[in-house]
Amino acid sequence: MAEKDKVILHGMWASPYSKRVELALNFKGIPYEYVEEDLRNKSELLLQYNPVHKKVPVLVHNGNAIAESIVILEYIDETWKHGPNLLPADSYRRAQARFWSTFIQDQLVEATFLVVKTDGEAQQKAVDQVYEKLNVLENGMKTYLAERDAKVESNFGIVEIVFSALFGCYKAHEEVLGTKFIVPEKFPVLFSWLMGIAEVEAVKKATPPHEKVVGILQLFRQSALKSSAAA
Repeated sequence: MAEKDKVILHGMWASPYSKRVELALNFKGIPYEYVEEDLRNKSELLLQYNPVHKKVPVLVHNGNAIAESIVILEYIDETWKHGPNLLPADSYRRAQARFWSTFIQDQLVEATFLVVKTDGEAQQKAVDQVYEKLNVLENGMKTYLAERDAKVESNFGIVEIVFSALFGCYKAHEEVLGTKFIVPEKFPVLFSWLMGIAEVEAVKKATPPHEKVVGILQLFRQSALKSSAAA
């Protein structure tokens, strides 16, 4: 690969934001070099490439750095026209895809993290908030998914990427937190959708080992609860 075409992803394996970009690159079949970042000791390159937020992921292409996962996903789709699209060609469907991926980003990511960082009554309250938002998504997906081909892989795109990057490791969430997010009885559409997404080859390739996810979730939770108790 020519140096000018080189693609480098600076990420952290357990970050759902980094996972989004990894899924997109895998699905589009784009060769890339991966650089694992230690978020407790960020590299000079990461700070140079993303001086505003100083966070992963950062995609470097042709020597240019692009930050923020949703922005990166759109950049990938606009730059590499070959292979499947991450956003629909139809302008209305594209707007809907942007709406629901933004809903997951704005309404569910922090709410889900709050469940990991709390326990007792505060955790139950956080779980209830996640269920409330998932109920909105469940109703929205009934229409969104019904308007297209039933096969997930032929429709895999930005909404599937953002959703699966957050909830793909649902078994680890259940083991560490003792609670289910995508409850089949409560959210049958979301559960069926997630099961279909899990069978997509690009998703299988990017899914980390279960025990590894359990380990880092436990560490993150213990650290967050300890900080909360000390506050």
